Amino acid sequence: MAEEEPRKKIPLVPENLLKKRKAYQALKATQAKQALLQRKEQRKGKEIKFKRLEWFLHDSWRQLRDRVRLRRLEVKPHGLEVPDKHSLAFVLCIERINGSVRELILKRGQAKVKNKIIPLTDNTVIEEHLGKFGVICLEDLIHEIAFPGKNFQVISGFLRPFQLSVAHHATKNRVGFLKEVGSPGYRGERINQLIRQLN
Repeated sequence: MAEEEPRKKIPLVPENLLKKRKAYQALKATQAKQALLQRKEQRKGKEIKFKRLEWFLHDSWRQLRDRVRLRRLEVKPHGLEVPDKHSLAFVLCIERINGSVRELILKRGQAKVKNKIIPLTDNTVIEEHLGKFGVICLEDLIHEIAFPGKNFQVISGFLRPFQLSVAHHATKNRVGFLKEVGSPGYRGERINQLIRQLN
């Protein structure tokens, strides 16, 4: 027999350490596979998300409708509550505000005669058309409008509706103008301030 070679001693490794090595190698293998898959996806590039033209149109129309709806909600007038006890129904229901009525008629008063609009600058026009009702001058007309009597319907029909001017800045900034003017409805004595502002 040949000489026996001395046996090599294999170092003994505890079993728990072997299990840890095996688990570590498995983890490294899965990480390598995942890294390889990620590199392949990056080479492909990101997928392009395609949106049709109809989607953009629909979205823009929806945004426009929302803006219009919000603007209308800001400007939406509240219900008008007018008390029944007031006797004068003119621009708004006001109770015998002679100064405002006088200012309106003197500055903006116009009569409608035979489909013609005539400014109230001469008492002869008033006397011709309203003389039979006892109204012969501008002061009588103002009195009949401010303190309604039997002939109020005829006299108010003789006058053309007043067209009040709006402040110049109101055309550019409508919301600001509405805040300045205030909410619609019964104002009482504060109607004078509004009439002076718009007259």
